[in-house]
Amino acid sequence: MEFEEFPEGWTVWNEEPRKVILTYRPDVFNSDAYPAPCLPTIHIRQGKPSRKPGWNTPAPDAPWYVQLYLEPDVTADEQRYEGREAAATGARRLAERFVAGDIEYRELYQVPRPEYLDKLDELIG
Repeated sequence: MEFEEFPEGWTVWNEEPRKVILTYRPDVFNSDAYPAPCLPTIHIRQGKPSRKPGWNTPAPDAPWYVQLYLEPDVTADEQRYEGREAAATGARRLAERFVAGDIEYRELYQVPRPEYLDKLDELIG
């Protein structure tokens, strides 16, 4: 999967055969200035995360999912893809929309973190 083509600020945090996690500006959203769970991430994974315990390996033809996380319980809707490359392309588009300011991330919060959201606004423009 090609991750070099992701918008500036997004980096690969972890890559496994069936799961990849990208982070946005870990130099800014670190545990010193902001709580660690505030690190924006995009998860690319094969199979649903709600699989039953013990079903750790999805079938080879299982769909892939892409989802933006602002915190563990603050997420955008996940998108489904039929293959790893399609999911990578979907994740790239999501990252592009994020840095372009096309995602209304404030609307995802029930209890907002004003300083954190202001910093996102500043970085995204």
